[in-house]
Amino acid sequence: MPATSRRHLLLGGAAVSAGTLLTACTGNEPKGRAPAGSAAPAADGKPGTPVTIGFAGPQADHGWLNAINENAKRRAATYSDVTLEITEGSNDTAAQIGQVRTLVNKKVDVLVVLPADGKALTQVGLQAMRAGIPVVNLDRIFASPQAYRCWIGGDNYGMGLNAGRFIGEKLKDKPDATVVELAGMDSLELTQQRTRGFDDALKNYPNIRKVARQAADFTVESGQAKMAQLLQAQQKFDALWNHDDDQGVGALRAVAQAGRKDFLMVGGAGARSAMDVIKADDGVLKATVLYPPTMAASAIDLARALGQKKGIGGLSELEIPASITLYSAVVTKENVDAYLPTGFH
Repeated sequence: MPATSRRHLLLGGAAVSAGTLLTACTGNEPKGRAPAGSAAPAADGKPGTPVTIGFAGPQADHGWLNAINENAKRRAATYSDVTLEITEGSNDTAAQIGQVRTLVNKKVDVLVVLPADGKALTQVGLQAMRAGIPVVNLDRIFASPQAYRCWIGGDNYGMGLNAGRFIGEKLKDKPDATVVELAGMDSLELTQQRTRGFDDALKNYPNIRKVARQAADFTVESGQAKMAQLLQAQQKFDALWNHDDDQGVGALRAVAQAGRKDFLMVGGAGARSAMDVIKADDGVLKATVLYPPTMAASAIDLARALGQKKGIGGLSELEIPASITLYSAVVTKENVDAYLPTGFH
């Protein structure tokens, strides 16, 4: 299981060690207040009240999505007091709604849901909450905060921001530097957020211009095709940011076929294959910006503690935060060994 101590959370703008913070969380209504000046009871790894967690995740048709499901299952297996009711992953909205309703009818203690479509599944989240089943909304957010007790997910804007900062610092002394962007799927808000963060970061470096952008589809094939188009259209540029390491496999193939070595590349999400290339340090890929699938393991931690009505260690409040945003760390050859265990296949 990837070490949670290497992840960080942003709460009110402060970075907090996930190993400290994600030990537990409270239920909707604490049974009793802790004495003045003392912390609320915090869950730990010791067996406690049995908790049945319903998990409705995505179809594993992408390396990151498969890692979400695997992280949830492996984390649940570490707890003798947790029973995981896991559905067959689906990207079909109607099918996933039916799966969540089945879990609600089974009266699971807590639900963890990564919706195929957050807006479309909002009503079933509300149904669960009204039935007294706390919902941990994973990554793709419901349209109403009433549909979940806690949201935990990645920082798409932060990915773009940190990718842009890394590239900016590498090119800050180069006059008239140029960059290109291989985005994900433009119909998705997350892609738009990643681009917005990247563009905002580049505003701090007046010597750098973004001269081209192509949107791929988060697949190896589209990554290769779109990267080939970028390389053909741009005979010279200094840096590339690729939103997704899965499509980056194809992008690197296109780079190799074109024989290009004249720029640096930053990937996105944190695939093991990308980290291996970064560690070898013999190609254009020099860094990847994390969007850690270990969030699913943390969601199980949160759900277990919700079911046991425990509190978060390291915080004074009796209740868990309404939202937890994971930090988009930049993995380079200098720190890649620390992050290798979290890389997904």
